[in-house]
Amino acid sequence: MKKIISGVKFREPNKRERTPAHVHLIIEMYVKYAHNPSLALKLKDHILTMLSQIKPIDSFPPTLQFFKPEHIEPFKDLDKVGEFTVEFLLVVTELMAIQEKTNYPQGSLTESLYKAFGVKDRFSVIQKAVLKRLT
Repeated sequence: MKKIISGVKFREPNKRERTPAHVHLIIEMYVKYAHNPSLALKLKDHILTMLSQIKPIDSFPPTLQFFKPEHIEPFKDLDKVGEFTVEFLLVVTELMAIQEKTNYPQGSLTESLYKAFGVKDRFSVIQKAVLKRLT
């Protein structure tokens, strides 16, 4: 199998390049949950809707399939806390989902983590993110 996308990376001004992992995104969701639980759960539902619509790609670079700038506004209060903005979470999660659907068509780590968020205990969700299982 040929991998189309090797990894999602970003660079903040005057900082080194970073590769966000699933665990970073889930911990960020818990930070936002501590600030505003009901809104964080609505963000989770929005992300799950997005994940259900992502399709594998066969070209590079990938283009966003779901995200629209207007998706950010309902969740703006969550930008008050954490390291990442809602916009960053939505875009990076979508890019990671595109990568997963393309490179590991049977993989479901991203979706399973968001399904477990707010339902299962934090330890088990974070542990699953750290183990990097694809199912």
